Formats: sequence, structure tokens, C-alpha cells
Amino acid sequence: MRSLKALVGLRRGSFQRVSFLSLSQQRGFSAQPNYAQNDDLQDQVLVEGRAKSRAAILNRPSALNALTTSMVARLKRLYESWEENPDIGFVLMKGSGRAFCSGADVVTLHHLINEGNVEECKTFFETLYKFVYLQGTYLKPHVAISDGITMGGGAGISLPGMFRLVTDKTVFCHPETQMGFHPDAGASFYLSRLPGYLGEYLALTGDKLNGVEMIACDLATHYSLNARLASIEERLGKLITDDPSVIQTSLAQYGDLVYPERGSVLRKIDIIDRCFGHDTVEEIIDALEKEAAESYDEWCKAALKKLREASPISLKVTLRSIREGRFETLHQCLAREYRISLNGVSKRVSDDFCEGVRARLVDKDFAPKWDPPCLAEVSEDMVDCYFSRLDELEPELELPTALREPYM
Repeated sequence: MRSLKALVGLRRGSFQRVSFLSLSQQRGFSAQPNYAQNDDLQDQVLVEGRAKSRAAILNRPSALNALTTSMVARLKRLYESWEENPDIGFVLMKGSGRAFCSGADVVTLHHLINEGNVEECKTFFETLYKFVYLQGTYLKPHVAISDGITMGGGAGISLPGMFRLVTDKTVFCHPETQMGFHPDAGASFYLSRLPGYLGEYLALTGDKLNGVEMIACDLATHYSLNARLASIEERLGKLITDDPSVIQTSLAQYGDLVYPERGSVLRKIDIIDRCFGHDTVEEIIDALEKEAAESYDEWCKAALKKLREASPISLKVTLRSIREGRFETLHQCLAREYRISLNGVSKRVSDDFCEGVRARLVDKDFAPKWDPPCLAEVSEDMVDCYFSRLDELEPELELPTALREPYM
């Protein structure tokens, strides 16, 4: 298990060739997106043509660029066509406004479920996960500029990039357990490969990382100030190349020396390993309570508060998902996440996803009524159901594993 002690020192915002498929590896969130569907579908993903590259721009700023099925389907079509076009050397993705992407448009999913239209929800997850796999096996260099809010599925569509640029405005988190869901879109792959048990901590609590912290734990390859992005994009737009080394050199020219702050969660890695390395959520909570009693550390109390606010069944499902992800490939992680997501939206075991979205984003009373209401009432059989097929006739997630291999 790799330690973060060597990572919390000086790190450069320069190129590190760490592919998405070869990663070795309590701050509140107040963003309230407006999910109104008033954008033209074609305008929700814009395209910029450059000399030897193309840029996809997520363009739902009022909804923090939350993803819909049509947006992901368009992205997938664009990336497939760009990969086949010999005149395009590399691709880039960015977001409009103050977010890169806040993840799935969960309010729309919430409404679809309540209207009995679960099939459209299934289509969304199938389309999203296939796009993530396309990115993770992409044949051309891919630059993701994660400037601003990068949450949930938004991380899933940015981290497969060969080059992952973050800034002083980047906010990365996986708040799914607070909404009765689980970190998906490849999250069980990349979170499980973070140093120590940092991935379990981030997945269970929904705590945030900033751009510097993402560089320190290899979630990002480059760091730059937001004020320099215009210059970086101008430089990339002029490149006539498909050579990754040329792209990395251009990005590195605008890099900064970065240091994790004194209060960074990365400096809590020893406590995280002691507490979040346990086999069950109950043992993790017991360890945190003991740590809090002995150290009087407010960070422990904040972590406990997050865990107690989260959906009990989501906590248990998420912990198992991350643990299984440690020993699986990307396509295996996506296939498992697909099962979990379908079971979640079908209400086979619990209605916690709809209840969590209602409490946080619809009614905004922040008082979800979880079912089951506590960890003690979440049985192993309930958790097992999330990892099984809905029924024998329900198709699994089909990915082109025989045709597309991960780039290394």
C-alpha cells in the first residue's frame, strides 16, 4: 500500500505519464445547480475546431454542466468520430462557467424514477459508462481541463484523460452517499487506487480535494492557475501534433510549484489508514470515535458527522464496491457499478436514491428519511442484492473489450 507521506511535499505541475488504467495507486458543499431543461440539446455540448485538435465544451452552466443522456450520447459520437479522423491529433474537454461538470443530472433521474420511467435511467447509465470506457481506451491524446466543480460522474469523464489539468479553482468530490447512491462512472477503479485508504475516505464521507491535493495523489497530471487557462488553451489550439510529449511540454510550461496546505486532508493519511482500513463501516465508525476521544481532533468529529448523515445502505454498498475495485480492471468496475446503479434506480431494495435527491436538491430540507434508517438494519442480503442482476433477463453492461484495450 503506497503512503502519501512522500506525496505531501513539493510536487510540480509537470507531466507524469500515469494513464487512467495504470494508476498505481470537512468542507461543506454549497453549490445548488438549476436543473431546468431550457438549453437547446445541440448547444449543451459545443465543439471548437482547432488546427490539429477538437474541443468538446460542456455547456449547461446554470446546471453546473450536469450530464444528461443526450449530452453523453453526443460526447460519445464526437469522440468516436474524432478518433477515426486522421486530421485530428488530439482532443480536449472543458466546461462552461464555474464548473467542469457536477456529475449526472440526478434531478432528472429522480423525476424519471417517480414517473415510472426506469428504462430511461438505465439508458443514461449505459451511455455514460460506455463513454467512460471509450475515454479509458482512447487511441489519441486527451486533455481534460477540470477547472471548477468536478463532482461524481464529472470526475468519471475527466480522469480517463491522458492529461488531467486542474487549477486553483478545482473542487473534486464524490458526494453520492449523501444522496443514497454510490460513486460510479469508474470511481471504484480510480478511488481504490489512491494511496492507502484515502479512496475509502473520500467515497464514504464525500469530502473534497482541491487541485493541489489532486496533483499530490496522482488524480491529476498538471496544475495551473485559473488565470493562465486562456494562455494554455491558446497554446494548445495552435499545436499541429498527435505526439503526447509535445502536448505535455506545452502544458508543463504553464505549471506551478504546489504544496498541500497545512490543513490538507492528505496530512491525515495516517489516521485515515488506521480508521478507514477496517473491513466494515461499523468498525470504521468505531475507530473514528476512538480516535476522536483520544486526540480531540475536530477532523475526526467532522468525518463522523458526514458518515452519520449518509445513507446507511449506500455506505455499505460503497465500501464493498471500492474494495472490490482494488482487484478489478476498468471494464469490470464499470460492469459492477452498472448493476449497483440499476438496482438503486429500480428501488429493488431501497428508495434512498430518490429520497436523497429530494432532500438535497428538490425540496432542499436536508432531512432525508433513509430506509433502512441505520447500519444495524442493513443486512448482508440487502447489500448483495445491489451487486446482482435485477433478473435473469436483464442484460449486463456490454463493453467492446475485445476491440479496445487500455492504453498504457
